[in-house]
Amino acid sequence: MDHIAAIRKEYKLESLHEKQIEQNPFKQFEKWWHEVVNSNIDEANAMTLATADKAGKPSARIVLLKGFTHEGFLFFTNYESHKGHELKENPQACLVFFWKELERQVRIEGLVEKISAAESDEYFDSRPAGSKIGAWASPQSHVIASREVLEEKVASVEERFAHTEIKRPQHWGGYILKPSLIEFWQGRPSRLHDRIQYTLVEKDNWLIERLAP
Repeated sequence: MDHIAAIRKEYKLESLHEKQIEQNPFKQFEKWWHEVVNSNIDEANAMTLATADKAGKPSARIVLLKGFTHEGFLFFTNYESHKGHELKENPQACLVFFWKELERQVRIEGLVEKISAAESDEYFDSRPAGSKIGAWASPQSHVIASREVLEEKVASVEERFAHTEIKRPQHWGGYILKPSLIEFWQGRPSRLHDRIQYTLVEKDNWLIERLAP
């Protein structure tokens, strides 16, 4: 176990100061996002989604960001999955991005809502055929007897839609997380990291504070 405790990295690429940041956290995220994209980071849109059930028991997993606006951050999933059931019971959630190549992290807390059926349809229609079939075939998060069961379901769905357009299943669609708090973290030497937190006070009015590392 000693070798695990000895693993460490000195962060020294950038700094984050109050005079440098945008006054709106969505604009700050957009600024960082462009830098991430231009850095050619693999799966830059991968993010941890943390949810909890009505009793407060947490769970987390990696999902993919599929868009962001000044309203919030979009992702798509099976509504009947584990996270879907938790979001129905408790719509409060947290997102975390970690871009190690830039020594940066963004943590976002807020309320999650389903987006409109039309918006979900539009995104679903843009997906590859295999992904569409998977959305129909997989009873996400539910126990299945074997891999063969899943493959049989896929074959059945492929046959069903062999000569017709694959429409979005009603159990699959998008969510938007509307932030009440966004924290930007920039790694610094000696673990004295820069942390700038935006807290929503009222619509379009954000309190900006520095947090101790």
